[in-house]
Amino acid sequence: MSVRELVVLGTASQVPTRHRNHNGYLLRWDGEGILFDPGEGTQRQMLRAGVAAHDLNRLCVTHFHGDHSLGLAGVIQRINLDRVPHEITAHYPASGQRFFDRLRYATAYRETVGVTEVPVRADGTLAVTPSYTLDARRLSHPVESYGYRLTEPDGRRMLPERLAAHGIKGPDVGVLQRAGRLGDVTLEEVSEVRRGQRFAFVMDTRLCEGVYTLAEGCDLLVIESTFLDEDEELAVEHGHLTAGQAGAVARGAGVRHLVLTHFSQRYSEPDEFERQARAAGFEGELTVAYDLQRVPVPKRR
Repeated sequence: MSVRELVVLGTASQVPTRHRNHNGYLLRWDGEGILFDPGEGTQRQMLRAGVAAHDLNRLCVTHFHGDHSLGLAGVIQRINLDRVPHEITAHYPASGQRFFDRLRYATAYRETVGVTEVPVRADGTLAVTPSYTLDARRLSHPVESYGYRLTEPDGRRMLPERLAAHGIKGPDVGVLQRAGRLGDVTLEEVSEVRRGQRFAFVMDTRLCEGVYTLAEGCDLLVIESTFLDEDEELAVEHGHLTAGQAGAVARGAGVRHLVLTHFSQRYSEPDEFERQARAAGFEGELTVAYDLQRVPVPKRR
């Protein structure tokens, strides 16, 4: 059975706290694992969450600030130490190539696994697989930063009442699905479009076009909310979002499940982030993330 869930490894911004590790987020998508923004301590958080190096297929870094990337060195070395049997693909802003190189080869170790580097140079598609398309969009932060969006291809949902009306049942249903036609009956006549699921990962950024593009129609949106609304001036100055801004983005984009994360250490009351996102009009499912939490991708409508 396929598993689609977000495993939260860390939720702190800039400075970790006693209860929040630096960033780290693993998206399990069927048989693949995509690790986003492995900050310092991610390897240990993986151990605590029951995530193995063998679970990883892609590494996606939004930008090269330490709380989003210092864990790369340990994660890549662990991939090699455990001799992961499949290739790993790494995505990151091309302008940060020197930082990626330093982290990948921060210390001496024996390379046993191929890590394919596919830097992000502009908005566009990074990968197309049978299960998803991975896209990147530029964000607005003091250093070059990209958000990521995963889109499942649309499929088709069979309609039992229409199949019955045409007398189609048993193995013939599978024949129709594979061939697109059974006698005079086409697949379109007895099915409807099943919208593919959508996931987006939006980290350090001000409000910008990329934020809205990434969030549009998402089933699960993971988005930074570093500041509370009363500190909006600080958010803009440092290239971040507030909880209310994140909630408004999710509301306008029709997001089904909103995950707020990347919290400044200045705040001690997490419920206020939810309150402000709700005050901005977001009415869908909402999670104020905490370390080692698991958030399922919503089931299809």
